[in-house]
Amino acid sequence: MAEPSPAKVYSTGGLYRRWLGPILANDQGLDPEQLTQAALSALSQTSLRRDWPGVSAVLAAIALDLQRHDLRLEQVLFGCRFRNPVGLAAGFDKNGVAASIWDRFGFGFAELGTVTWHGQKGNPRPRLFRLAAEQAALNRMGFNNNGAEVMRRTLMKQALPSPGQRPAVLGLNLGKSRITPLEQAPDDYALSLELLAPLADYAVINVSSPNTPGLRDLQDASQLRRLVERLRRLPGCPPLLVKIAPDLEDDAIDGLARLAYEEGLAGVIAVNTSLDRFGLDGRVLPKTGRSLAEEAGGLSGAPLRQRALEVLRRLRASAGPALPLIGVGGIDSPEAAWERISAGASLVQLYTGWIFKGPDLVPHILDGLIGQLDRHGFRHVSEAVGSGVPWQ
Repeated sequence: MAEPSPAKVYSTGGLYRRWLGPILANDQGLDPEQLTQAALSALSQTSLRRDWPGVSAVLAAIALDLQRHDLRLEQVLFGCRFRNPVGLAAGFDKNGVAASIWDRFGFGFAELGTVTWHGQKGNPRPRLFRLAAEQAALNRMGFNNNGAEVMRRTLMKQALPSPGQRPAVLGLNLGKSRITPLEQAPDDYALSLELLAPLADYAVINVSSPNTPGLRDLQDASQLRRLVERLRRLPGCPPLLVKIAPDLEDDAIDGLARLAYEEGLAGVIAVNTSLDRFGLDGRVLPKTGRSLAEEAGGLSGAPLRQRALEVLRRLRASAGPALPLIGVGGIDSPEAAWERISAGASLVQLYTGWIFKGPDLVPHILDGLIGQLDRHGFRHVSEAVGSGVPWQ
């Protein structure tokens, strides 16, 4: 095999593969949560110092490498202008420490959080596990975050442009505090949203994480309706979306689609992590010595791809063409992103695939989408949404 060119070796993606590739190729070794925290610490300092000459030069080089600018990829959805349809999913930047620089990595939008009203430590460690061979992860983090007030201060320190004026749209993903009883959930979410609404382009009601006891009960139509109505009464409420689980039955998906229409939700994000093990029940985690069937937590990454696609298709069929959908779960290639857009997603989000594939997954997907628009004669990505046209 030919040696990679120096340009490829020293590109953002090349450096990532060189230094982190060997770590990510094994289940064991450096703890994934420690690795994430180290990355976020560096990103946090970079975000705060983004205008310093040396730092700004590095960020400019990263942006030149990873950004793609094509008017055919721009969309205006629920009042937000997305420069491209690829976003960072919630769960990585839980406290919003790198909010000001996600556009440099090529993202058209980034979703911060999940944030809760009360800061909380989350579940006991270990709680995040790599499944390298399957390009997947198991997590039972439990909404570990510093709380809404700390996030507000963190975002203010970064001196972000106002909503609508940012190079990347910023969404805020809201969850229920663990100590808050389920019947008081609407007020708990409302406290976070009321505090953070002025900083958000849009907000997401997360009722689908499997790692907070009782949280998924809020996907019940009557519970969710009560929650949505409470939040929409807040002054200055941003566009509201809801994030749903991949483990819902078809009738529950249909019910959520009806609720989204009746309550005027801005969109639906499909899907969160799954309690299904997708045939990997016997897969043993070296760190614990137990199988996936015995371990708590939600599965993400490549094994989720097909189920996430099925839920999105069902949601699109139930909701009709008007409701914006965001597809997430197992998207780790241009083909997977196109598949989700063709099935009805206006936007897609990355997390696990981005970790395994590296930062150049974003431009790789964007280049692939542009290529598909050319091949199929679409003038704009919006024409591909729900078209059913396969990857070529």
